[in-house]
Amino acid sequence: MREESLLERLTQIWGVAGYEGTVREAIRTEIEPFADELWEDAVGNLIALKKGSGDHRKKIMFAAHMDQIGFMVKTIEENGLLRICNMGWNWAGSAYNERVIFRNGTVGVVGCYGPIEEAGNKIEKLFVDIGAKDKADAQRMVKIGDCCGYHGPYMHLAGGQICSKSLDDRLGCYQLIEALKENPGDLPNDIYYCFVVQEELGCRGSQVAAQQIQPDIGIAVDITPAHDYPNDLTGSNRIGAGIGIKICDPSVVADEMVTGVMESLCTEKGIPFQREVIDRGGTDASSMNLVGAGVRTGGICVVTRYPHSQSSVVSAEDVEAGIDLINAFSAYSFRQE
Repeated sequence: MREESLLERLTQIWGVAGYEGTVREAIRTEIEPFADELWEDAVGNLIALKKGSGDHRKKIMFAAHMDQIGFMVKTIEENGLLRICNMGWNWAGSAYNERVIFRNGTVGVVGCYGPIEEAGNKIEKLFVDIGAKDKADAQRMVKIGDCCGYHGPYMHLAGGQICSKSLDDRLGCYQLIEALKENPGDLPNDIYYCFVVQEELGCRGSQVAAQQIQPDIGIAVDITPAHDYPNDLTGSNRIGAGIGIKICDPSVVADEMVTGVMESLCTEKGIPFQREVIDRGGTDASSMNLVGAGVRTGGICVVTRYPHSQSSVVSAEDVEAGIDLINAFSAYSFRQE
């Protein structure tokens, strides 16, 4: 991979949805030397513009979200246990017995009131145990409204696969950073590299960013669930089969021109790819699509096993293919489209 240490650093930064500030500042440090313009908006999006030089240039907006899923404390019990609610979508089963960390460094373990098998997917059945002896002890460490996210290391698996928390979507942020660094500055299009907030809470940040930019084309750079291992989803997404080109999900139907250009570029440049269709979930493409008079949208998605968990898994080759496709799409002349 181009700079894997950067991806590792990004995944380990705390940044639950709505509280992305530390992630944003780390990204700002990385990209500031490479952007022609760089600004932060009122909701916390970080937007970098690399200007193009073509006579028929388009405004292309790439959006990767900085936030990670997590939990918020809603009640501190008399015994010191913390009742929690979702910040983004968590499965109770995958959260059970996992480690979490708060912004101030307090760590805990997720437990369940009663058997986890009987909890279904009711997050209100879960609690966080931070080791407090009682309510007063817990209140010295956390407050109502404090958030925690998964806590765990970045690891390598066999076959060139990577396992980490927060790959959704620090992976997309990594891809955009690397693509911006490789933008030569004379492309035919104006490229907006957008690091957006609160995707896990309803694709909020990308909508605000798109309202400012009014792009001709909006591309979500994100992960997508794999279907090549035993789980509760069905489809054709496979790890190691190439970068996913979004065709459709419940929130958006990708523009046919956009997907056609992506497929042609992958074929021409030898970038491995797969057509991505999911029937659960969505990305920032959904909110960009409906801004203004409408925006042509698509998605560049890394197929991921065990998404929205402490231990998501991706292929390093798919990650690289995604950066290559971002660069190729940025350099495409849309004169005839």
